[in-house]
Amino acid sequence: MKFAFFGGGDFSVRVLDILYQNSFIPELIITTPDKPRGRGLKIQPNSIKIWAEKNKIKHTTDYSLLTTDYSLFIIAAFGKIIPKEILVLPKYGTLNVHPSLLPKYRGPSPIQSFILSKEKETGVTLMFTDEQIDHGPILTSSKLQVPSSKLFYKELENKLAELGGKLLVETIPKFINGEIKPQEQDHSKATFTKKIMKQDGEINLEKDPPEIIERKIRAFTPWPGAYTFINNKRIIITKAELIDNKLKILCIKPEGKNEMSFEDYLRGNPNNLF
Repeated sequence: MKFAFFGGGDFSVRVLDILYQNSFIPELIITTPDKPRGRGLKIQPNSIKIWAEKNKIKHTTDYSLLTTDYSLFIIAAFGKIIPKEILVLPKYGTLNVHPSLLPKYRGPSPIQSFILSKEKETGVTLMFTDEQIDHGPILTSSKLQVPSSKLFYKELENKLAELGGKLLVETIPKFINGEIKPQEQDHSKATFTKKIMKQDGEINLEKDPPEIIERKIRAFTPWPGAYTFINNKRIIITKAELIDNKLKILCIKPEGKNEMSFEDYLRGNPNNLF
């Protein structure tokens, strides 16, 4: 089956890995332009472009290469709104891999929003894309139990991407053969997430509840980081745990320095107490 893949980050790469391992190989990958990254803000390609070049698959940022010759488009964490005239090109439509159990957690930050909640179950939904955000009919979904509630963002992202890739491999042949049909979402139950901004990571160690701080650390690592300020310097807390509902800080990243244990930080800065 001739299909094109839209993606832009690590979630997309893991989905592609699963597809590739199961001989679902895209004819074309659409990704986002190179942009400044890292401390030096050097222009660098994203992880999808690197993956495409490694696996010798044609890639572009140009929609004009897409035609009605494709049977299906697949989207996974593309991060951009795709024009309607593009979405309707393929014979079987445009399928999106969304890391939540829709209609819950529509929008750009479903994984972070789940971690910040007290819920124990999330999952992946395959839905057809229309003009509205995560609004289209659902083809299928798969649940993921998270009973321990100790996963960091990157760990949960990887698990959901792997689940999504496997779900695509299982579901696409059944859909093409007419064995399953898309079902309209219950829009009355929809909830929405927002784009994460840098300021969302700021915490107040004196006023914020320890449980909320611990969840922010897991949800906002590596970006934007759960951070506070000491002597006007930004300190990112990278790891902590709850003990008897009290926050125990384990690792931090001081401004302009590498990550270190909190004990080492205190030894070197005895007057900078949290």
